[in-house]
Amino acid sequence: MQQRDSLGYTLGVAAVLCVVCSLAVSTAAVSLRGKQEANVKLDQQKNILDATGLAIGEYGVQAKELTARQIDTLNAYVSSKLVDLETGEDVGDAAKLEKYSLVEEAANPETSIPIESPQFNPGEPRRPKVMKVYFVKKPGTDKILQVVLPVYGKGLWGTLYGYLALRSDLETIQGLTFYQHKETPGLGGEVDNPRWKALWDGKKLYNAEGEPTAAVVKGPGEDEYEVDGLSGATITSRGVTNLIRYWASDDGYGTYLGKLKEEINDDKSSASEGDK
Repeated sequence: MQQRDSLGYTLGVAAVLCVVCSLAVSTAAVSLRGKQEANVKLDQQKNILDATGLAIGEYGVQAKELTARQIDTLNAYVSSKLVDLETGEDVGDAAKLEKYSLVEEAANPETSIPIESPQFNPGEPRRPKVMKVYFVKKPGTDKILQVVLPVYGKGLWGTLYGYLALRSDLETIQGLTFYQHKETPGLGGEVDNPRWKALWDGKKLYNAEGEPTAAVVKGPGEDEYEVDGLSGATITSRGVTNLIRYWASDDGYGTYLGKLKEEINDDKSSASEGDK
């Protein structure tokens, strides 16, 4: 039997403690994984609801203040599908839709492509070939009220991940929200400020020639394309402009939005013909 003050005894105790602690940490991580994933999903749902304005419109508060039941009620308006950005076609893969991760898709060379856009550069190396797009529809109908586009791009300290909501004309911005970023609180971190986010409501994404034009400008925004700059956060402001214009361009969602606009217009024409 080893003495308690021997080197072998000390090493043995340390080894046992390491094993016990490792098992405890592993068990906690596994048992909490489901809850963590549920919290991530809930946070994404809240940000989508904020971008669309559904939370404010229905309950008069930001989505973070809603109860789980209220969120479930509003989620009845939201559906999603996978879209191939190169072709603009829907990807009918229910299994992938359920497990889709933007970060994982962008990091995998097999499911992403390099970002090579000299005109609109979001500062990121790659983008997924397929993106998960969200739709706001009145329950029980097929009429699209809004389209919500996941967007991301570099700010000052890291990547901003967010949602850009467009009205049914696919040219007018309903809202913009960021659910993850590393910007400085009180400066670039003001992308979280509800008053600043509210400035995007009603701004135009494209100019008359169909070019992505929405921008965060230095000083107050003076026309239908401009939003007030973030004081003391020039790089963050520029980053938001770049990522919005990139994702609105043909390198991002442009091809898909063009096809979707044709479908919406065809549906409107068919409805008009039916009323005659």
